[in-house]
Amino acid sequence: MPDAKNDSTRLEVKQALMRHSRRHMRAQMVPQVSAKEVVSWIPDGATLAILGAGGGLNEATTIIDALAERAAAEGSPCGLTIVHSSGLGDRATRGMSPLAIAGLAKRVIGGHWGQSPTLAEMASRNEFEAYNFPQGVMSQLYRAAAAGHPGILTHVGLLTFVDPRSRGGKLNEVTQEDLIKLMEIEGKEYLYYPTVPVDFAIIRATTADALGYLSMEDEIAFLDTLALAQATHNNGGIVVAQVQRVARARSLHPKAVKVPGFLVDAIVVEPEQPQLYFGTINRSFSGDYQVETEKPELIPLDMRKVVARRALLEIKPGDVGNVGVGISDGVGVVAQEEGIHKDFTLTVELGPIGGISIQGIFLGAGVNTEAVLDMPAQFDFYDGGGLDVALLSFAEVDQAGNVNVHAFGGKIMGTGGFINIAQNTKKVIFSGTLTAGGLEVEVTPEAMRVKREGRFTKFVAEMPEVTFSAALARAEGHEVIYITERAVFALTDQGVTLTEIAPGMDIERDVIAHMAFRPALSKEVKVMDERLFADGLMNIAEWWRNRD
Repeated sequence: MPDAKNDSTRLEVKQALMRHSRRHMRAQMVPQVSAKEVVSWIPDGATLAILGAGGGLNEATTIIDALAERAAAEGSPCGLTIVHSSGLGDRATRGMSPLAIAGLAKRVIGGHWGQSPTLAEMASRNEFEAYNFPQGVMSQLYRAAAAGHPGILTHVGLLTFVDPRSRGGKLNEVTQEDLIKLMEIEGKEYLYYPTVPVDFAIIRATTADALGYLSMEDEIAFLDTLALAQATHNNGGIVVAQVQRVARARSLHPKAVKVPGFLVDAIVVEPEQPQLYFGTINRSFSGDYQVETEKPELIPLDMRKVVARRALLEIKPGDVGNVGVGISDGVGVVAQEEGIHKDFTLTVELGPIGGISIQGIFLGAGVNTEAVLDMPAQFDFYDGGGLDVALLSFAEVDQAGNVNVHAFGGKIMGTGGFINIAQNTKKVIFSGTLTAGGLEVEVTPEAMRVKREGRFTKFVAEMPEVTFSAALARAEGHEVIYITERAVFALTDQGVTLTEIAPGMDIERDVIAHMAFRPALSKEVKVMDERLFADGLMNIAEWWRNRD
């Protein structure tokens, strides 16, 4: 069991529960308290789990801000172990960034770090112990903890930096304890991830009835809310929910209830609780209304659109895929332009299935969503190989075909769901630009022209740590493609192999000269489809029909 607390700290948590839990109130009504009071219950040395995802999805911002204010003013609580399965924040000052306070945390275990860079910078400076577990693993660990299991045994993370033969998920030098273990069962290797007993959980919902039963009708996703609440309750901890409103006892529709009231110890009412960092409540985001999408305005033709278009050509009608953050998130937009967005299904690891997702930090929010799963269930599907195609972005690629997204340019980013998705999908499309840092490209139907080359090489000779293992992908027989604005590569037995080049580009001058290694060359290096570089539509629907 990682980071076991001494008996006195455990006793403080139990006493706080006895004082404040509504289970010990005769009226059996859940207490409605202020965020300031709630955070005063968190003792030093406790394990705190925080729900939420990027852009403000399901984030209990009022409680997080109250915790930051208390810690800054009083220096307490301190020495916390903080756990979060998804990345919270806006890549600036929100999310987990307000908790970047000296002494508040002695250990943080996060599924993604890049959304809250201030906290990630503290980890880089060795100001606390820092771990990165795959997002899907963390989500499933809540469920395992709820059931009283000591941990989970999974193939997810093998031959990546979370494998104990590499870094074991450790993000800095001060982090020394080995939490993840390599095990062999019936001749196969697995990774064992231990559960983290939670003392205090901060979750969010839309409506609480007077007994603490929670519904999530205005939330965009369910995330791992139920699993976290169950895990904390069954560990004897405290579950606090931030909600928008309170309803009469037993007035919620039973099928709308996502968390039963006996799991909830207190609620904080925030009437102005928004769905995301911007706006208030958009009923289309919560799935109550469908929006018209038949005649979208075409997005400008630039190198990002070229990459998204090329990635779209790898999808077949009927495919079920995942789309990640970064340059890949333009695939859904281009599919909508082409009128084929309903011919295949894109999913997001937070739980949404289908529809059209917002790009950037708000990925996961969208319109015309067809279904929403709990996040642990979504990852069950991914881990079992259910996806036909994954559309992911890359930060670095080495000559063996390994990919890095978790740490680059001196910054900690974390994996999010990347490892779960990339490792277990039959066909993986990694997208990015050949170089980075000031790259400017002119796109025309006749030829592509690099106006200013990027300062940073993204195709590197080797990487000390990897987030995607090319060797494992080859062993599993997965198809792997790397798409850039000027060239396309494939993973072969020779490693990274150049297969296509953009019109007007010279292989040696414009591609290989800007890589730290010389890729293998396909027997026939083709010119990329000319439709990628032309204004207007590509008419992919017709192309599909002719191809079949």
